[in-house]
Amino acid sequence: MADTPSGWFQRLRSSRFYKQTARALLALDAFIDSSLYDSKDRARASYAAFAAWMDRFHVSGWRRLLIELACEGSNIALAGAFVALFLAIPAFQETSDNWLKKEDLAVTFLDRYGQEVGRRGIKHDDSVPLEQMPKYLIDAVIATEDRRFFEHVGIDFIGVFRALTVDARANGVVQGGSSITQQLAKNIFLSNQRTLTRKIKEAYLALWLEGHLSKREILQLYLDRTYMGGGTFGVQAASEFYFGKSVRDVTLAEAAMLAGLFKAPEKYAPHVNLPAARARANDVLNNLVDAGYLTQGQIYAAVRNPATPIAHNGDEDAPNWYLDWAYDEVHQLAEEGKLGNDRVLTVRTALDSNLQKFADQTINNQLIEYGQGYHVKESAMVILDPSNGAVRTIVGGTDYGVSQFNRALAARQPGSSFKPFVYLTALLTGKFHPDTIVVDEPICLGNWCPHNFGNTYVGRIPLVGALTHSLNSVAVRLSIDIGEIYSVPGHNNVFEAAKRGRAKIVETARKMGISTPLIDTVSLPIGADEVTAMDMAGAYATFANGGKRIHPFAAVEIYNSRGDLIYSHDRDNPPPQQIFAPGPILDMISMMKHVVEDGTGRRAMLDGIDAAGKTGTTNGFKDAWFDGYTGNYVGIIWFGNDDDTPTNKMTGGSLPAATWHEIMQYAHQGIDLKPLPGDQLPSPAPPTPPATPSVAAADAPQKPPSLSRRSADVLATIEEAAKSIESQRLGAADSGAPHP
Repeated sequence: MADTPSGWFQRLRSSRFYKQTARALLALDAFIDSSLYDSKDRARASYAAFAAWMDRFHVSGWRRLLIELACEGSNIALAGAFVALFLAIPAFQETSDNWLKKEDLAVTFLDRYGQEVGRRGIKHDDSVPLEQMPKYLIDAVIATEDRRFFEHVGIDFIGVFRALTVDARANGVVQGGSSITQQLAKNIFLSNQRTLTRKIKEAYLALWLEGHLSKREILQLYLDRTYMGGGTFGVQAASEFYFGKSVRDVTLAEAAMLAGLFKAPEKYAPHVNLPAARARANDVLNNLVDAGYLTQGQIYAAVRNPATPIAHNGDEDAPNWYLDWAYDEVHQLAEEGKLGNDRVLTVRTALDSNLQKFADQTINNQLIEYGQGYHVKESAMVILDPSNGAVRTIVGGTDYGVSQFNRALAARQPGSSFKPFVYLTALLTGKFHPDTIVVDEPICLGNWCPHNFGNTYVGRIPLVGALTHSLNSVAVRLSIDIGEIYSVPGHNNVFEAAKRGRAKIVETARKMGISTPLIDTVSLPIGADEVTAMDMAGAYATFANGGKRIHPFAAVEIYNSRGDLIYSHDRDNPPPQQIFAPGPILDMISMMKHVVEDGTGRRAMLDGIDAAGKTGTTNGFKDAWFDGYTGNYVGIIWFGNDDDTPTNKMTGGSLPAATWHEIMQYAHQGIDLKPLPGDQLPSPAPPTPPATPSVAAADAPQKPPSLSRRSADVLATIEEAAKSIESQRLGAADSGAPHP
């Protein structure tokens, strides 16, 4: 038993060591228990003593409310200080050692022949000190723009609150709350973009300006640096421009008109809208009375005899949309550091002044004659040289004085004028040729079923004929066929194929110069995505020059204030790059020539000049295009309405094609005519559709032989069917946007 575990344990328990260890552990346990108990009592006693001591700070009622508010306010203020510091850093980064010397460009523009056609940028003159300006001019500015200017710290919180109240009652922006200092901060450091970030920066910079400049210095800068319309900056330059005199000599009526420009210079510029300028001047005169600077009797003569600006002959004929676009280009070159540090520049542009004037007049005449019948009010056009991208003409609308919005740069649906990108993509696969037979029959992708104009279908037809007559079903089928050529194992259903095909079409359009976002929708092949006329001009130039990518430009040469040539487009830019092999491009040219000669664009045909192009009409007749080219020019023209309302069934083959014809016929007078690439090659067979085949034949999957090997009997059948489709389509054009 002694050798068993239980026997060994019994001997251990009876040993002296075991008993001593057990007593020590029991004593330790008792000490811990008693210490914890005593600690609890001591802690309770300490808390009671602390609570009794804190009772002397106890408050209730209104005193407690004040303390709570103070505590919470401190927390919020601390958090706000961190946020304010975070937001202030980007604002103060706008400042620099030379911020006071910042100036915009002053650009004089010449046309391609060296004749001055306009100016953009600053007309800046700050040579008149504040004390030499008429007091009533300064009072008029303060009374109208910031009556508390000499009282606030850069931000007029009372004015901001008042403006918010007025705007809330009016349910819109009626009154602004920006102080003169804030407006100056925006003019010097920021842009006119309406964003919360800009307003935050503006507020901080206003406080910064107040800390660095006196009120008189701020007011002087405001009167010298603010844009006053007509390309002028500052009241002195504006006075010279509008009234032909120094600001020292302006009358009260003229001073009121100048002070009225600060709010919206383009809207109230007297050379643009004299009635609006005079009405605004009357408001300024009444503000002088309300603010206590003048009496009703003192403004009586100015109200009865409003200011009259001097005449600016030729302003209404200036190529303003072209100059706006050209100035943006020059400004971009300056920002890229390509023009040095000189801010006074002379730019020789690619503008053809005579062609520009003729295009403006022709479009306006066409709208006067046909606009009411078609229910169309606006148009845009771009004409450029396809060899290098030199833009000759930009028509941005009908009246620059009414609206400076450049419609040539606005994105609209192109309709079927987008289809050449689809057909070119098909030709690039090597599986399609102009005489390849395709099927024109109803097609659906899911619940979307596009249909042809007039809801007519011709069955089997050559590819060239499908483009000539702008068949929507064929364009959609081509997107599927293209996708099947680039098939991916395991993803070969029709929807996946169509998606792959559209991706290839977008890739082609991007290579050619379409920069607007192209959304991958089923209706993309028939022109549902938006593009600009400028982009289309650049893209169609790729056809006209045989497959080269060009970039539209205005500035041919730029000279600094000393007359030194500092930029040359030909010298400082790479030549156009060949992005497509000539073969598919030549096929597209010959096919698009048939659109003009035999198809939807017949009204665009030029006398004795080979032209190619494509019509485009969007769903609901909202947009109508004709996009065409010759060996000399690419011309893109659009008709529609700014509010997106539909026209009266205007198609691309009607007014747009006819207007294009008139302008381009004039453009080619007196110049050396250039042939289209491939003109020396025979055109493909006539783009006439065959007779509608039987159902069995239409469903047959095999591909027929090319047109070049067709028999005489087939040709006779095609010619007979052509007469039928021409009678159905007489006077009609294509509709290229999605149809439900």
